[in-house]
Amino acid sequence: MDAKQTAAFLNMSLTWIYRDAPKFGLRGYKFGRGKNAKIQYKKVDVLKWLEQQKV
Repeated sequence: MDAKQTAAFLNMSLTWIYRDAPKFGLRGYKFGRGKNAKIQYKKVDVLKWLEQQKV
């Protein structure tokens, strides 16, 4: 999933995905360099991260 799809899936803002998600352990895969780099997330990784966030 791309960053926009991940944000929609988690019901969070796109800014949160880029700025805060890595702080909380949700890491993506970067493709490309510089401003044109794309960040992709594996759905399995997002679901696993979500399970770890349970209270």
